[in-house]
Amino acid sequence: MTLRPARAGLAALFLGCAAMALPATAQDVTSQFQISAFKQAVAEAAADDESIGAFYRDRDYAPLFTGEADIERRAALLRALATADDHGLPSVRYDPAELTAAFAGAHSPRELGRVEVLAASMLAQFSRDLQSGATEPRKIDSGIVRDIPRRSPQALLTEFSRKDPALYFRSLMPRTPEYVRLMRGKLELEKTVAKGGWGPEVPAKALEPGQQGPAVVALRNRLIAMGYLTRSATQTYDATLERAVQTFQIDHGLTADGVAGPGTIAALNTSPVKRLESVIVAMERERWLNRPRGERHVLVNIPNFTAQIIDNGKVTFETRSVVGKNVPDQRTPEFSDTMEHMVINPTWNVPRSIATKEYLPLFQRNPNAAGHLKLIDSRGRVVPRGAVNFRAYNARNFPFAIKQPPSNSNALGLVKFMFPNKWNIYLHDTPSKSLFQREVRAFSHGCIRLADPFDFAYALLARQTDDPKGAFHSRLRTGAESMVKLDVQVPVHLIYRTAFTQARGHMNYRDDIYGRDARIWNALAEMGVKLRGVES
Repeated sequence: MTLRPARAGLAALFLGCAAMALPATAQDVTSQFQISAFKQAVAEAAADDESIGAFYRDRDYAPLFTGEADIERRAALLRALATADDHGLPSVRYDPAELTAAFAGAHSPRELGRVEVLAASMLAQFSRDLQSGATEPRKIDSGIVRDIPRRSPQALLTEFSRKDPALYFRSLMPRTPEYVRLMRGKLELEKTVAKGGWGPEVPAKALEPGQQGPAVVALRNRLIAMGYLTRSATQTYDATLERAVQTFQIDHGLTADGVAGPGTIAALNTSPVKRLESVIVAMERERWLNRPRGERHVLVNIPNFTAQIIDNGKVTFETRSVVGKNVPDQRTPEFSDTMEHMVINPTWNVPRSIATKEYLPLFQRNPNAAGHLKLIDSRGRVVPRGAVNFRAYNARNFPFAIKQPPSNSNALGLVKFMFPNKWNIYLHDTPSKSLFQREVRAFSHGCIRLADPFDFAYALLARQTDDPKGAFHSRLRTGAESMVKLDVQVPVHLIYRTAFTQARGHMNYRDDIYGRDARIWNALAEMGVKLRGVES
């Protein structure tokens, strides 16, 4: 790598051989002229980015990358930029070859000033992308309402100027075991793609234990290539093959019955290229959430249909969940907030959208329908159905609230867990228990229903009482609505991961139920993210 002008340093470049032959006074004038030219070039080049401009103004335009003492910084920056593809980032934004050429081609103070700002711009862009993601999630999908903390170029450059360069870059990426394992999974998939994939697809709609033939051999070979089966010459769907199928099903969120039904065959035949896209998207999502999540926090993975309590990095509680339907206005959004309390024996305050879109038309057909619901006027009084002409109202002027009092049949069940937010999303019980037996559990209006809400409540209350079960049921037995504050509030993260890891074992994959990951991948691809090993 040749960094001839930058390595020579500003002093030698500014003065040059001719200047060195001048008298001292003339040399000083020339030096001041050259420095002024450098400063002016930096100011002009940074004019389009106020934050970068502010950084250089604060240091009186002293160089960060092109001075005699900046060799280590330049080298660290170029090394870091060369890792962009490892992180699934758009390397075209910060091409180290472009920057190397710019350094080598800078022969005058003005050229050095321009390359100084180019280096600063690349550092700031790469740092932000690695630390908090390259994309703007809200622009990709309206259901991704997560707040992404973005640091300014000035803050990033200031930190870089004060830190050991290598340590600075290491501090940027998410320091989570998940991110490290995703990077490892990405590398393994890239090797698989480069070798031609996992071999021929399984040419069958379904296969069962005991079957024989070419399709079973293809199933066997596919599982061997994926690492679920050791080398085998069997041509029969035997017990060993059945166990391998079960493990594969668990890793893909499928019913682990050992039968290769249509869903299992579809997952088996998904290409490593598609899986690689999912992993790269998962890495981007991990960067969006690159901040402390809380020693204790609740994690809901929407497409995995699970809710977990995480304590010091370990899952201490897990239950199945039901999430929002895949229709507009009912998909569960992605965001983080803080759980403050639970409500035992809750009243269901029917959301306005449900009241006007679902119940108003029902009442217009039959005023006495859904008799378990109460009509409430603006003064909080219960209004008899027979006193209302429902046909006189529409979604805009309907003047009533609709509530369902506490009961075993309440839509929220017997407990809800509140982390107040403007999307009115929370976790809750449900009387519709049968839905938890489904593989795909997207049936709600957006809130998250829990299969084991009482156990979830006990786990939360265990931090503030010696008898969490007794404390919960003493409130439950009254039948009256009761709020229980959490002594220590718990962060809640609603995430969406179609690819995720486990400490030991294979990558896990889930269906992209809302199509969000496909849109994120398209956005990354448009930015220039490439799949290594895949011909363009």
